[in-house]
Parts: sequence; C-alpha cells; structure tokens
Amino acid sequence: MGLTEPKVVTGPGGYVLEDVPHLSDYIPNLPTYHNPLQDNPAYSVVKQYFVHVDDTVPQKVVVHKDGPRGVHFRRAGPRQKVYFESDEVQAAIVTCGGLCPGLNTVIRELVCSLHHMYGVTRVLGIEGGYRGFYARNTITLSPASVNNIHKRGGTILGTSRGGHDTNKIVDSIQDRGINQVYIIGGDGTQRGASVIFEEVRRRGLKCSVVGIPKTIDNDIPIIDKSFGFDTAVEEAQRAINAAHVEAESFENGIGVVKLMGRYSGFIAMHSTLASRDVDCCLIPESPFYLEGPGGLYEYIDKRLKENGHMVIVIAEGAGQELLSESNQSAKKQDASGNTLLKDVGLWISQSIKEHFAKEKTLPITLKYIDPTYMIRAVPSNASDNVYCTLLAQSAVHGAMAGYTGYTSGLVNGRQTYIPFYRITERQNNVVITDRMWARLLSSTNQPSFMEVKSSDEDIKEENSFDQLEDVHCSEDHLVDDISSNPGFIAPITVPISRTGLKSGI
Repeated sequence: MGLTEPKVVTGPGGYVLEDVPHLSDYIPNLPTYHNPLQDNPAYSVVKQYFVHVDDTVPQKVVVHKDGPRGVHFRRAGPRQKVYFESDEVQAAIVTCGGLCPGLNTVIRELVCSLHHMYGVTRVLGIEGGYRGFYARNTITLSPASVNNIHKRGGTILGTSRGGHDTNKIVDSIQDRGINQVYIIGGDGTQRGASVIFEEVRRRGLKCSVVGIPKTIDNDIPIIDKSFGFDTAVEEAQRAINAAHVEAESFENGIGVVKLMGRYSGFIAMHSTLASRDVDCCLIPESPFYLEGPGGLYEYIDKRLKENGHMVIVIAEGAGQELLSESNQSAKKQDASGNTLLKDVGLWISQSIKEHFAKEKTLPITLKYIDPTYMIRAVPSNASDNVYCTLLAQSAVHGAMAGYTGYTSGLVNGRQTYIPFYRITERQNNVVITDRMWARLLSSTNQPSFMEVKSSDEDIKEENSFDQLEDVHCSEDHLVDDISSNPGFIAPITVPISRTGLKSGI
C-alpha cells in the first residue's frame, strides 16, 4: 500500500468535504456495536445524543453570496455506532516535543473520557515521547491516578524530541495489542503520527491513530488555536508588566521581553495587544532593521524623548538574519530537526546598549527579561482547561467511531476531525498583510520597517495589483486565499536592512 489517498467528497454549490480515514476503508466487514453513551445518565439531557452523519464544519465562515461553499471538515462528536467494544480496547497515550500548559489536562481527560463514557479500563501511558514505545516502560493510567494532574504543569508521562522509528513504534503497538493511540504534540509530532498511521494501515491493523495538536507557538494551521496558547499569553503579561515597571522607574528606561515564537509571532502579537504597555513588537514574519531613518534605533530614540521609557517585546525567531550577520556560527539542530536559534533577546539588548553608548545621545537603562521556561511550565488556565477537555473528548469519540489518521481540532468554534495531511502541509504564521497586524501597529505606533521603494518598483507593484483585483479575501484572513491558490503571490514590500541585507518574508 502507498500513501493514503485523501478522502474528498464534493457537493452542489462548490461544497468540498476533506474527510478523514476510517478503519472500514482498509478492513472489510468490521462489526459495529451499540454506543454505551445511549445508556449514560450524563447524556440523557442531550436532545440529540449523536452527531448526524452529514454534519460538517466550514473552514471559512466569511463567504460571498455567489462564491463556492468551500472546504469543510467532519464534525467531531459521538456516533450512534462504534467499532470497538469496551473490553477489547487497549489505548495508549504519548506526549512528544516541548512542554506546554495543558498537557496533563489532556492526559487526564483522555483517560476519564475513555473510562467514564465508554467503559474502557486498559489505558497505557508511554513514557518519554516516541522512543518510549520501544525504549522505556509504560505506566498504567486510571481515573484515580490522573485525578489531580491537571493542577500542575509539565507532563506526567515525560517527553522528548526525536526518537521516531516507525517500524519499532508500530511493532510495539502490535506486540502490546494497542488498538487506539493518542499522540499529543506539535507539527513535527503530527507528521510522525501520520507516518505511524500509514504503517498501521499498511499492516492492516485495527488501530485508530489520533493526534491532538500541541504547540505553544500556535503555529499549527487550520485550527483556531492550540491549547496552552491562552495560558502563554496570560503568563506573558506578568513579564511585560515587570519590564514596564522597571522601564518606568528609571530615566530613559527600556524593558526588553523575549517571548516564544520560533517561526510564528502569535504569542508576541497577542501579548502586545493584551498588554497595552508595549511600544514595539518584533516577530519573525516582519523583518526589521536597526540603523538609519525608519530603523529601530531611531524609533527608540524618538519614543524615549516622548515618554521617557519604552517596552520592547521580541519573539525568539525575530531578527535571526541580522544576528547571523554578526555571528557566523554554523547552524545546529535539535533532535526534532529544528534549527537551534541564537538568543535574539540578549543580542538586541546588547546592540541597543552599544548604540546609545556610542552615540551618546541619551543615557539609557535597559533591563532584559526572558520568561520562556516559566511560561511553558505552568498549569493551564481556565480557558485552556475547558479547551483541553473538548479536544480530548472529541478525540475519544472519533477513535471509538472507527475514525483514524486525523487530528482533533477547533475550526470556527466547532470541534472537528482534520486529516493529518492538512495539519502538516504548512506552518501557521502571522500574516503582516492581515488586519490583526495592522491593529497591533496602530496600538503600538511602531514603524512597519518597510523601505520606500523606487518608482520602477511602484509601477511593477501597480501592475501586480491590476492582475489581482478580482481576488477576494475575508476580513482577517488574506492567508486563506494564498493557501487555497498556490499560484497567488501576496504583494508584500520586501524590507531591506541598512547594511544591504535583504530579509525574506
């Protein structure tokens, strides 16, 4: 067997359903069973016990009256018939990658949902990430053993990066008689889950492989947000507030806060909008330059003269191309294949100090705060706890109904099942031609760090706009048009550093 062909169903009015795989797609004549939820007192108050077979959720909610209905995903929830009897289920849960608020909440709710809703009593915890399938012991999970774990950060199962050996993992799944695998992790982990699903399918195993998206950077596409993101933004406020107090208390005080965001600046952007104390937000998607008119140094000087203090928030992946200019060290990678980034917070803090010491225009006091590991190690807040519960319950409902090869995620406020290939096709990034970024710029009054172009460049861009005037986009998501039309090139002015370095977007 090759890679699973996408299950795409089309309908009238430009309706497209990107469906998820099902065990019955490759295992014929599977028996079905009565869903025990029909006899569950908790569900007796629900008018309609089960999700209708035709219920789907649109990827876009903003459409034009004459436009197509667009892409939809299967709605999550309990089904009338299930493909597993409670006694036959042997479930396994694994957490991979970095830490994130809410990991323990998801583990707890998976165990409790399996036990209380479907009567599943055999649930294994795989210790230490993917390599735990073949190199570590497992632990038995029960409602009693996970009862209070949501009150603390981290993961009781332990985690790691890398260690993905498909054959060894699936051998372990097969040898242990595991028939439901719940994999909690980010985009790299979901890619690993997709490969595991393909091998399980190739071997013809009756085993549902389910992903639960976890990334504190919020860089997984399609879904509204990832769990832990709200907590991260809330915790970041503490660091920003501390930086603001420090900056305000000294003459020409500058507070610099580095937040998470390797390739996506969502935490920095949302924290800035929430705080209202930030004067400048720097993210990977919007390159900046330091010197000359319109540069960061000029803006800092102006802001200090106006207010007497300022706060800068910078995402960890911002400015890496500028940092590489001054430090030509070889790029290293972690076990997951991610480039190990240089500490842009320390670098920019030192650069600002050196600039003002050299110019002798203003005597500054700069304080640098890096709350990275404090943020990701805390327990999830109330909002994320609710979200984790919904994700876990939806994942269990789907696995019991025989669906596999999918990620459980929130799309336009509704729980859905999204095929792995859509989750792993690209990263979610802040779109700097989006209104949300414009809102941030208007909130901070920072420059956009865009170069003034020559008249020849203006003419070229006018021509590109003429070609694109029929392209429609929703209020906040120009990126949707880009992702749905690979030939579409968004007209974005390319920033150029004062040292001549072109910074790609």
